[in-house]
Amino acid sequence: MTDLVPTARRWLIGGFAATLALMAGIQLNAQAIAGHNSNAPVNYAADRIELQDRQNRVVLSGDVVIEQAGLRLTAARTLVNYSDSGTLRIQRIMATGGVNVRRGNEIASGNTAVYDFNRRIITLAGDVRLRRGNDTLNGGRLVIDLVSGVASVDGSASGSSGVAGETTTGDGGRVSGTFAVPEN
Repeated sequence: MTDLVPTARRWLIGGFAATLALMAGIQLNAQAIAGHNSNAPVNYAADRIELQDRQNRVVLSGDVVIEQAGLRLTAARTLVNYSDSGTLRIQRIMATGGVNVRRGNEIASGNTAVYDFNRRIITLAGDVRLRRGNDTLNGGRLVIDLVSGVASVDGSASGSSGVAGETTTGDGGRVSGTFAVPEN
């Protein structure tokens, strides 16, 4: 009997999540963003670029645009950490100030973002919004796993996302959204 309760709970939770995803028209796996090739070259532009060679990082500021294989990140400022063992290899990009990540018809936005190239995870925190067409999901933190294609939205920005100190405002740390219902 004790095995039945956790199994039933998983079934109910899984069924509810699947129903929401089907009814919503917006899939929680953020397909357009998650289908991204994180091994593609990275192009960047900004009003100012500062190379901090001893720290193996580059600071881009002022209308920053970073593009990689159809994925476009915009922000006020980014810090790009890299390793240099003969060739430069980006390790992580941390973006702040009105961050938008767009690919296809999906747009994810938040106060800060971390793109971890080693783990292939993009995390946005602080007043997060994921939009696909007229459908939206809102929360405190969005984590997109580019390997599995799974994305999760939390109501608060706390957690082990690599984005520290972000808080959310508005609906008390809950996930909310709007789903368009197609007419028959």
